[in-house]
Formats: sequence, structure tokens, C-alpha cells
Amino acid sequence: MRNFKMILEYDGAAYCGWQRQQNGLSIQQVVEEALARIIGENATVIASGRTDAGVHAMNQAASFRSRTVLPANKIFLGVNSVLPDNIVVKDLQEAPPDFNALKDARGKVYVYRIQNQRLRPALGRQYFWHVRCPLNLESMRLAAMKLIGEHDFSCFCATGCDIKNRVRLLTVCSIVHQESGRLEITLESSGFLRHMVRNIVGTLVDVGRGKIAPESMPQILASRDRKQAGTAAPACGLFLKEVKY
Repeated sequence: MRNFKMILEYDGAAYCGWQRQQNGLSIQQVVEEALARIIGENATVIASGRTDAGVHAMNQAASFRSRTVLPANKIFLGVNSVLPDNIVVKDLQEAPPDFNALKDARGKVYVYRIQNQRLRPALGRQYFWHVRCPLNLESMRLAAMKLIGEHDFSCFCATGCDIKNRVRLLTVCSIVHQESGRLEITLESSGFLRHMVRNIVGTLVDVGRGKIAPESMPQILASRDRKQAGTAAPACGLFLKEVKY
């Protein structure tokens, strides 16, 4: 068996997320079906982690094993020739036998995009969250700084999540404001809980709106209560930017 690593870019708007599901079309299903057409056998494609319905990826890492004798470049070209326009394999290389895209991941970087303007934009709506009211960036940045470090992030975890250890190290939580009114919030961690990024972003927006005081972040973290944090940001503005190994 040979082992392969690939980097994917995809628009998640039309999919029910990365993982195969019975109630919708997933990115994993489309990629695996395209791969089977090229290598002539079924292969399970393991991603660095699931992305939810509507979430996009700039550089999702994945791996698969196969008995194919095709060179990696032939697989790369072939898969891209049969994938739909909203999914592309950016790189495909043979990997060490023990490489696993999920188990070997050491960190991830997510970017969340917000369009902060009064008028509703007509273009690009599937790639950002339109926030109509003005946001206080100074308050948002103060709140973001208080989230950096090792904490129990239970208050930002999706309700019903079965992960017991919710301590994570958040190394980056930065907010960049562009002249166009676009905000980009970048978060980097050794690992993220389900909906953690979207819940953090939604809370920061609530801070920017004046609904939550930035000084209350330590208390919200200490509560470990999802109800104490802000609303969840919609999936459309979220991008998996990088997976670190």
C-alpha cells in the first residue's frame, strides 16, 4: 500500500460539510468518488479535521492509501480533471507510510471574514458575514487578547459535544481591519473544539456591538457555560487557512 498526502481548496457553500453523511452531499464523498475514477479502487480520504456545512477551506490537508501504480502527478492531474469547479486539489504527493492527516496535525489556522457596513452587499455573500451596525474594534481586540493562552474553552464549544478534555492552547486571535470595511479574524490553535471558532467570532462581534464587555472574557471562560458566551457566527465567513504538521 502506498500513502499519499494532498492539499485541497474548496467552497463549502453547496456541501453538508467534509464528512460523509446520509442526508446530504459531502466534500469527502465527492473527493473519494473522483479519486476512485482515477485510481480504479475505493480509497478512504482522511482529512485533518471536519469542516461544517458551509465552511470553506484554503488548504485542507488529507491523506489516503492505495495500491495504485500511477505516479502521484498522474493522480493529481486526473482527480482535478473530474472534480467539480468548487473543489480543487492544490498538491498531491506520496507521503511516508505512517503519515495520517488527522492524527499527525499539530495545529490549525482559521480565518473568519466579516463585511462591516450598513448597506447590504449583493456580491460575495457566501464568503463573509455581513454585520450592519458599526463595531468597536478596540473593544474586540481587547477581548481577543484575553482569549490567548491555554484555557478550558467549554463556553465556546457546541452544545452536546462529547469531548471531555476541552482545554486548548490558543496562540493567535487577531483582528485586521481593511479599508473596504472587511474584518479578518485569524485564530490559531493546537486544536479546536466543534464550533469553537464561530462561537468566539460571534462573541467578539457581540463585544463590538456593546452587548458584552471585553473585560468579562475571563469570567466567561471560567464559567464553562455556552450560554454565557455570545451568538455563533454563521458558517459562510469561515475558512480553514492552514494545517500545521
